[in-house]
Amino acid sequence: MTRKDEYYNRAKQEGYRSRSAYKLKQLDATANLLHEGATVVDLGAAPGGWLQVAQQEVGEAGTVVGVDRQRIDALDGVETVRGDMTEDATKDEVREIVGEADVVCSDMAPNMTGEYELDHARSVHLVRQALEVALDLLAPGGDFVAKVFDGQDLDDLKADIEPEFEYVREVRPDASRESSSELFLVAKGRLTAPVAEGDTVTVEIVDTGHEGDGIAKVEGYTLFVSGAEAGEEVEVRIDEIKPKYGFAQRVE
Repeated sequence: MTRKDEYYNRAKQEGYRSRSAYKLKQLDATANLLHEGATVVDLGAAPGGWLQVAQQEVGEAGTVVGVDRQRIDALDGVETVRGDMTEDATKDEVREIVGEADVVCSDMAPNMTGEYELDHARSVHLVRQALEVALDLLAPGGDFVAKVFDGQDLDDLKADIEPEFEYVREVRPDASRESSSELFLVAKGRLTAPVAEGDTVTVEIVDTGHEGDGIAKVEGYTLFVSGAEAGEEVEVRIDEIKPKYGFAQRVE
């Protein structure tokens, strides 16, 4: 049995609307994307295979929203928005439902022309559109995953995504067709800090952490400063940025 037949038959037997449901299952197993109570936005969600998987994983405490220009048949526990994800009205409708998202995902692919370089370029364009939505919706620490076809623009695409997240990796699920050039970019840990690694700033140490580091705030963002004490005003260099806090060293 070919890989295509295997996952197609499994989807029919297990009640999934598309074989691509197994891609999200495998991406989740690899990158730990979904969890109980999470808020998930699926872009280009029709017919709904990814929505089914997401809803199963986040449970009743979670929120799952599917966005597509095509109609998505109703699914228990899932909200759907019919519209173009690049339009403000659609974004506003999604934001009204979710506020912020923990995961934004996309299994979208362009209409295939059979010209490899053109299909690759169009897939990159779709990822960039999905990324724009993700950066608008994701909470600090949130994750983004999107399908793209391998090709010459992949490295530039990754380079544009990487500064916005802790890291980006390529994942090729087994459920993808053997002949396909598709892969998924998984970006973990949305960064929203007002400072970047290597920056030098002057901060006031307002408290002391459990391990003795000084604590400073930059526009509400927490920095742990080694060797600093509460009440000091010090110049520091940013060494490491995490979604909700960072680490800095005193500049001597």
